[in-house]
Amino acid sequence: MKPNLTLIGSTIVAALGGLLFGFDTAVISGTTDWLTRQFSLSEFMLGLTVASALIGTIIGSLAVGRPADTFGRRSILFTLAVFYFVSALGCALAWNWWAFVIFRFVGGLAVGGASVVSPMYIAEIAPARYRGRLVAVTQFNVVLGILLAYFSNYLISSLAGAQLGDAQYRWMFGVQAAPAAAFFFLLFITPQSPRWLVAKQRESEARAVLEKCGADTDNLDDEIKDIQASLDMTHHTLREPFYCKKYLKPILLAVAMAAFNQLSGINAVLYYTPSIFKMAGAGTASAMLQSVIVGFTMLVFTMVAMVIIDHFGRRRLMLVGSLGYIIGLGGAAFAFYTGGNGMLLLVSLLVFIAAHGFGQGAVIWVFISEIFPNRVRARGQALGSFTHWAMNAAISWTFPIIAASAGWMAFAFYMVCMVGQLVWVLMVMPETKGISLEKIQQELGIE
Repeated sequence: MKPNLTLIGSTIVAALGGLLFGFDTAVISGTTDWLTRQFSLSEFMLGLTVASALIGTIIGSLAVGRPADTFGRRSILFTLAVFYFVSALGCALAWNWWAFVIFRFVGGLAVGGASVVSPMYIAEIAPARYRGRLVAVTQFNVVLGILLAYFSNYLISSLAGAQLGDAQYRWMFGVQAAPAAAFFFLLFITPQSPRWLVAKQRESEARAVLEKCGADTDNLDDEIKDIQASLDMTHHTLREPFYCKKYLKPILLAVAMAAFNQLSGINAVLYYTPSIFKMAGAGTASAMLQSVIVGFTMLVFTMVAMVIIDHFGRRRLMLVGSLGYIIGLGGAAFAFYTGGNGMLLLVSLLVFIAAHGFGQGAVIWVFISEIFPNRVRARGQALGSFTHWAMNAAISWTFPIIAASAGWMAFAFYMVCMVGQLVWVLMVMPETKGISLEKIQQELGIE
């Protein structure tokens, strides 16, 4: 039995939050030189400017859990679409550094919220047999958004750069308003999460959504009962304490997964891709084009991972990805250590990006959306996203400072961290493929 059109359509629309997440994350990579000139930024202030969105992202990811439980996953996605739109236009029209930082902060709120709500919503509407590949559509869209940002930056700088002058960099930010508006209006055709509806005692509406999207069992009454049992509202509430012993295992798993994701250095590479290639001797046009190649590589390997994640399993993808990380980061560190070998650096970064798309990139949001019980999933997803973005801010802020003195040291540090991830996957990480959300809760020993 294949996923039906309602399920596929709702997944694609919700995952547009991921596309905007990826676009917003990567678009600034092509504007760092302009930002430095426009606002007379030091390396420290450039790092702060890039990280300004991440401050919003950290706050957005941490704050969105409660509202998602109160108002529903879909309602919050509407709000995030508005934030994306306002941020895109605001950054394009920013009249000074403070205005730019404020609008990037608003975009960060949207990115942080989307990193929580988009994969959580998809996980809650998807049957277990399709959940991995459908939640991974969010990551596919994140990567597609990154590629579109790189490609958009390349087209604007190469085709219209002479005519637009410094306004080209404003256009790089402004084009995001179009997909943000599309995201807002398409959300009207998506249903609410059936698990959120059950938590609100709206069982008849939840049953209707399950009928449209598909269920884990042939008997919808049994499905509703399983969801009600996992919520166990007789003994639990949506507002019960989250940081307690019974949730310790999924909390530690989510924090480790999210922390390792950023300790790979992935977002340092994405934010500063053209700058990294320039450090190795590439010209501006060449650096922009190589950024497109990096984005395309990640897209291809994310697609491969999406196809096999529900058969190959989350843990195996992480094992292969960890090994690829170590090889790619080791090569990049060696390229810089030996004087900036441009071809070795490009090949190493492509191996690194492929490993991310095939491993952590495809798995992180799937895994974190699966391991928490229904009653605390919003807060668990928020914790995972908060950890991810807090580490992201630290890595992206420090990378220009470290790279300015010795680029190889940054990549060597990330490589050592990925050795640690490999050990964690081998020793600790459980497999969650093909298991209903309610059964995963039981297997983790959560009552």
